[in-house]
Amino acid sequence: MKILSIDTASDVCGVSILEDDKLVCNLDVNTGHTHSENLMPQIASAVSNSKISISDIDLIVSDIGPGSFTGLRIGVATAKAFSDSLGIPCVGVSSLEVLAYKVLNSSSKTICSVIDCKNRNCYFAVYSLDNGKISCKLKPSATTIQEMIDLLQDDNIFFIGDGVITYKDILMENFPNGTFSNDNDLDSYSLGIAGRNKYLQFGAADILPLYLRKPQAERQKEGK
Repeated sequence: MKILSIDTASDVCGVSILEDDKLVCNLDVNTGHTHSENLMPQIASAVSNSKISISDIDLIVSDIGPGSFTGLRIGVATAKAFSDSLGIPCVGVSSLEVLAYKVLNSSSKTICSVIDCKNRNCYFAVYSLDNGKISCKLKPSATTIQEMIDLLQDDNIFFIGDGVITYKDILMENFPNGTFSNDNDLDSYSLGIAGRNKYLQFGAADILPLYLRKPQAERQKEGK
């Protein structure tokens, strides 16, 4: 199975081509918020470097967030356009689940993915890891870092995501036996692995951005 994975949830514009679970080509580039300009050229380059055509793709995987509102719309719209025009099945995967897939070899049985959304707020989800298989224990939520800490039961937790960088001191204070990742960026290869597993388990599905909070402009308008 040839897989095209598209990740535009963060400042990184990520594109990977996989053959089943093997990486064929990876182009993850921190371009800031210029995904509208860079995504299509990166897809074209990844397909060309993999010596295939876009019609050879068997599955398209898109990161559905949480993340950049604009970035998510670009990535999801592009994935849906390819899927609809070429008849290629697609699946969407949460950014938080993608992060969990980066640590499949962890000795911890519980993974907490944490994405900072400023002012001591975060997106988070909790996953269990059993024999290399990921399952969701606490679904993606938007909350404060303290509320997240209060919800976590297990002390032996593997924390991953940019929230680890922002809130490491308070996490270490509350979870002295926790493990803290040094690699907290989203990547399109892990997205491809997560998407493949989801497709094999549940099949194709329509993809929509996962918005756990309203856009900043809308929140500011409501606050006035």
